Amino acid sequence: MDRPPPQAQVADHLPLISNRFLYILTALVAVLATLSGAISLAGRWMGEQMSLAGHTDSSETFTITIGQDRLRLTANTMRFEEQRKNGAAERADLYFLWPEMAGYSTGLRARFDDLDLLDGLIFVQLTQSTMSRDMSGRVEPIYQHLYDGPADKGPHGLVRHRLKSETGYGKEVLLTAPRPGQPDYAVRCIIPDESAPASSGDCQRDIHVGRDLTILYRFSSKLLGDWSSIDQAIRTQIEASLRPGAEVAPQLRKIGRTEATNDSS
Repeated sequence: MDRPPPQAQVADHLPLISNRFLYILTALVAVLATLSGAISLAGRWMGEQMSLAGHTDSSETFTITIGQDRLRLTANTMRFEEQRKNGAAERADLYFLWPEMAGYSTGLRARFDDLDLLDGLIFVQLTQSTMSRDMSGRVEPIYQHLYDGPADKGPHGLVRHRLKSETGYGKEVLLTAPRPGQPDYAVRCIIPDESAPASSGDCQRDIHVGRDLTILYRFSSKLLGDWSSIDQAIRTQIEASLRPGAEVAPQLRKIGRTEATNDSS
């Protein structure tokens, strides 16, 4: 019987998978595992950033100058990432949970992200004043000349004034209330029909604080029952951030409604 040539005998005894191939395969698996881990971490980080949607729970404090006023604001109360820096700014956009007057935190994430819960947020915009009077100060010289017919009873002890259609205020009404020793409270709102839900910012009011600062804040008409408490809480929070060397005001406890806010009769 013929024997195979020597080369064939050597080939018959060679391993099916060489050591070199095993080394290459092991290295490739290691690289793929490392890449997979990196992708997983990156994906998790991106997912967290997407879920935050611009929010941050950082308590870092920024010193921001708007016009003649310098404020100290915490990162988790500032809505937009690009505004979270020290220095001069044209405006600052903030948000607070009501009634806690708290900024964003992971434990309260749902109340910032759930569309059905956004009516519990108060949105605040800080800018240099462009008008000499705030909304309360504009009632007598401006708004009362725009009334469409007599006033009637509004919600929560407020008086409702309808505005003329040609004034450009659309479906907005002006709600006012007397305040002892102060100008009348005033807020513009779009009061939804009973069949329509209130939005998260269908009421707005502006007030002046500091040297030359305007606070424009928006809130849901569902919170009109707390109109007096909200106004005082906003003023207290921003005035605290204006004090030289003072920390930003701590989270405020729920402020009880005044007799005026409870008076719906």
